Amino acid sequence: MDLLRARAAVAPLRRDLDTATALPSVDALVAVARPEEPMHCLRPAAIAAASAGFVQGFPGRTLYAVKCNPDPAVLRAVWEGGVRHFDCASAAEVALVRSMFPEAGIHFMHPVKARSAIREAWQRHAVQDFVVDTAEELAKVLDETGGDAAQGLGLFVRLALPKGVARYDLSGKFGAEPAEAVALLRAARPLAARLGLHFHVGSQCLDPLAWRRAMHLAGQVIRAAGVPVEVIDVGGGFPVAYPDVTPPPLGAFFAEVEAAFEALDLPGATLWAEPGRALVAGGGSVVVQVQQRRGDTLYVNDGVYGALSDAGAPGFQFPCRLVRPDGAAGAALRGFAFFGPTCDSADRMAGPFWLPEDVREGDWIEIGQLGAYGACLRTAFNGFDRARLVEVRDRPMLGDDTAAALAA
Repeated sequence: MDLLRARAAVAPLRRDLDTATALPSVDALVAVARPEEPMHCLRPAAIAAASAGFVQGFPGRTLYAVKCNPDPAVLRAVWEGGVRHFDCASAAEVALVRSMFPEAGIHFMHPVKARSAIREAWQRHAVQDFVVDTAEELAKVLDETGGDAAQGLGLFVRLALPKGVARYDLSGKFGAEPAEAVALLRAARPLAARLGLHFHVGSQCLDPLAWRRAMHLAGQVIRAAGVPVEVIDVGGGFPVAYPDVTPPPLGAFFAEVEAAFEALDLPGATLWAEPGRALVAGGGSVVVQVQQRRGDTLYVNDGVYGALSDAGAPGFQFPCRLVRPDGAAGAALRGFAFFGPTCDSADRMAGPFWLPEDVREGDWIEIGQLGAYGACLRTAFNGFDRARLVEVRDRPMLGDDTAAALAA
C-alpha cells in the first residue's frame, strides 16, 4: 500500500448544468432548487466581455492570472474574450491551461518555484518564460532548462516596489531591490532569448499613477543595467468596483501605462499585463442561505473559510440582494454583518451588507463581485466544503456593461 497519498483540500464544486443548455437566471434556480448549500453562479458572457474589453484597450499583450479563478468555465470564457496568454504560478496551473488550450502562451510568473515544477513546465508543457528575483532562482531556472537562449528561454526579473496604496500590498514577499535587479538583468541577458523586467503595484490598486511611478523606477534599473530588454511586464492590480469603491475607468490606467512606457524609449520592447480581478470579478456570485438572524447579524452558510475570504479581515464590501421566491421583501434597507457557518468566531464579515430590513431565516442572499478570489480560496475547515456551481445568463450585479466600462 502506498504510504503517500494525495487528497484534495476541498470537495470539487458540483456542476448542476450542462453548459450546452439554455442557462437560467439566479432567481429561477433558487425558486426551483432552493439550495441549502452555497451556490456559485458563473456568468461566462460577462467574463468574455470584460476580457475582450481589456484585450482591446491595453496597449500590449494580456496574460490572464490563472490564480484569480482557475475554473475551466472561466478559462473558456477568458479565451472566448480573446486572451491567448496565461500567467501561471504552479505546475498544476500550467498543466490545466495546456490541457485546455494546446496553442496558448503559458508564462511561469511565480518568483520561487520547485525544481520539479520548472522541469515539468519546460520539458513537458513547452513553457519558455520564467520569472526570477534572486541569483539563486536564476541559477535554479538555468540548471533545469539548460540555460540556452537558442532554445527560446525567456527570463523576467521581478523588481521590488516601495509599499504602495493598493488594497492588497504585495511589496513584502517578492521582488529584487533595484541594485540586485540590475545585476540580475546583466547576468540573464546573455542567456535569454527574451529578457523582461516585471513588477506588480499590488492588487486592487485605485491609483493610475502607481504604474507611472513603477515604470519610472523600471527605467532607472534598465539604464543602470545597460542591457536591452524586450518586455516590460506591468503585472496586475487593475481594479474593479465594489459598493464602497468606484475606481477610475480602466482607460485611465491604460493611458498612464502607455505614456510611461513611451517615455522609457525602449526600441523594440513590448508591454505585457497580467490582469485577474479586472477580467473575472463581475462574472461570479454566490447564493447563500440565512440560517439565523440575531439583530443586525445574519448567520449564513458560507463565510471567510469559503468564498467570502475577502469580506473577512480585508473588509471588502460586496453587492448583495435578497432572493425570496415566496414573496416580496420590504423596501427599507438595513446594514447587516454576517457570520459564516464554522464554529470559529473569526468567521465574521463586518460589511455592512445592505439588505431589506425584514430579512429572515430561510431567505437567500446573492453576493456579487466574487468571480475573483471567491471559489478558489475555499477550504474544508469544519467540513463546510460542499457547494454547487451553475452557469447563469444574468448580468453582473454591479455595473451595467463591463466591456463598456473598460473602454470608457
